[in-house]
Amino acid sequence: MNFRSDNETGAHPAIIEAVSRAFAAGPVHSYGADPWTQKVEHRLREIFEKPDLRAWPVATGTAANVLALASCCPPWGAIFCNPASHLAVDEANAPQFYTGGAKLSVVDGPAGKIDAQKLAAALAEPVYGVVHHPQPAAVSIAQATECGAAYAPEEIAAIATATHRHGLKLHMDGARFANALSFVGCSPAELSWKAGVDVLSLGATKNGAMGAEVVIFFDSAVAGSFEFLRKRGGHLFSKMRLLSSQLDAYFADGLWLANARHANAMARRLASGLTPLTGTALLYPVDANEIFIVLPGAMHDALKAGGAQYHPWPSDRPGERAYRLVTAFDTDPADVDKFLFIARQA
Repeated sequence: MNFRSDNETGAHPAIIEAVSRAFAAGPVHSYGADPWTQKVEHRLREIFEKPDLRAWPVATGTAANVLALASCCPPWGAIFCNPASHLAVDEANAPQFYTGGAKLSVVDGPAGKIDAQKLAAALAEPVYGVVHHPQPAAVSIAQATECGAAYAPEEIAAIATATHRHGLKLHMDGARFANALSFVGCSPAELSWKAGVDVLSLGATKNGAMGAEVVIFFDSAVAGSFEFLRKRGGHLFSKMRLLSSQLDAYFADGLWLANARHANAMARRLASGLTPLTGTALLYPVDANEIFIVLPGAMHDALKAGGAQYHPWPSDRPGERAYRLVTAFDTDPADVDKFLFIARQA
């Protein structure tokens, strides 16, 4: 009953097999000139209905986010994000380091989202061209958010309108993009560039890959410096097929969406079993594969004694004990049912 994180899971067998086949194929061109890397970009152009998009694999979500933003933001720039975002809380100043000193400016909103009206007000401040102030350069949203919420296309479009009105670029941290897409139920294009996203950091590691992400530029004008930033940042793999073969299998035959659907279904199964129990309360809606929930002390103690693993999470209300549970592509329904049995007994 490990519900600590989708980072703790293994990899999907199809992805492991794909990597093995790629390295059994003998010598191939290095630094991304291999057939797997080319195939991934071509496949993404089909998936996102964008024949001119550019895509580059990297190894980690942090690298995907900060290198993408470094392409959009100069050292004297400002990047707007939610205060609870991974970018602001969990990147250990990597955004500042890789951009050469850009400032993070926070804009609040419900469930880890950016409020479009608050963003519009922040971007309307008279700082443009004033040498004493950081210059607004980019907005970053997470899909799904750190609170497990998914943006609908119209919410993204409202943020994109405010962003583009002032000449800024819109970045999406899509570490759980597949989970959000599964919940929203639209096309990948409708949840990204058609809603106004300029660059997407699309995650695979949390959803069945061994360790691979891909940065997708829908605005080719922004992509010009990315290859150099990736090299400078240490993410130009000589044997790029290590990453690209994972991504090739990930996107083949809809595996990425099937994995996300399963993870989301397990989260809903957990949530629907827990919420009727006395003393429980959800902190946020369950849109993707994360649950943030208040559990009574006796229930928590019984679950921990039974071997369940999950993380504590802060609650805004004094005295409450809240927790985060995360499901994954390989979550066993039997583990969910065992967890719920212990909770009901407690």
